Amino acid sequence: MEPSSFSLPLSRRPRRLRQNQATREMVREIRLAPEKLIQPLFVLDEESAREPIDSMPGIDRLGKKELIEELEQLADLGIRGVALFPKIDSSLKTETGREAATNPEGIIPSLARLVKEKDLPINLIADIALDPYTLHGHDGIVDPASGEILNDPTVEVLAEMAVNYAEAGVDWVAPSDMMDGRIGVIRDALDDSGLANTVIMAYSAKFASAYYGPFRDAVGSAPPIGGKYLDKSSYQLPPTNVREAMVEVDLDIHEGADIVMVKPAGPYLDIIRRVRERCELPVAAYQVSGEYSMIHASAQKGWIDYKSARNESLTAIHRAGADLILSYFSKEVASS
Repeated sequence: MEPSSFSLPLSRRPRRLRQNQATREMVREIRLAPEKLIQPLFVLDEESAREPIDSMPGIDRLGKKELIEELEQLADLGIRGVALFPKIDSSLKTETGREAATNPEGIIPSLARLVKEKDLPINLIADIALDPYTLHGHDGIVDPASGEILNDPTVEVLAEMAVNYAEAGVDWVAPSDMMDGRIGVIRDALDDSGLANTVIMAYSAKFASAYYGPFRDAVGSAPPIGGKYLDKSSYQLPPTNVREAMVEVDLDIHEGADIVMVKPAGPYLDIIRRVRERCELPVAAYQVSGEYSMIHASAQKGWIDYKSARNESLTAIHRAGADLILSYFSKEVASS
């Protein structure tokens, strides 16, 4: 059948800008630049180790030697930030987590000093929360009588933890606990310790999400097989509440956060957009372990195209307004 000679009398044809790859690239609005991506890394207090994480294909826990090698590769790719998450021996965990979290010879301070000796062009970002260090896996101190997560005693420990990490050479501290008032207390503690240049990237809108399971496996705070995940809804945000999230963001800005974050990212694109429109600070978003693992699992089943889904998910987060994206895909994307 011959093509019709019929032509619509259109003055605007948007497809003109989509007709070839060169044009599409020239008018692209969103670019996933390596310097906008942060790679989360799981670390072990061992000289040399690489432990695959079953629930997160392609992601390993790294010993000291492997961490340095990874950081060198990431820096060469143009990535300028890594977020460190420790898995410690269960014998070091306590009810409060204070001993391990504030120990100057602990895993994160030791690694920070080691990395700083290498003088790599990459920022070390340390998670400030107690869940990797507590026997119960909560982000704060638990009242043994009532089971309540104690806000103010937890904040006291978090401030000590932040100073401990920053003194060792961590560039950014990232409080992820969602305790009330912790950003102001941490900012004051850092400033009073001569650490005024330490950046605070606040987990400002962190939701009590179902997407954290593989992460808890990675840091060793997951429940036993067949057990239930901890209920953290007394401190993390309810997924239903937008206005409550904005209250948290406003408080963190007022208390001295340098960067605010939304976590998870993909299911909360509307929150990222609201935060972006609300403040002038850089906005980060964390594409969490469940988001990462779902894409892998679906691709392994042949249900989606892995690379396209990966890139589309990150583009959506950036398009919603995130300046920085924490993602387990960061190295892959920077390499492609």
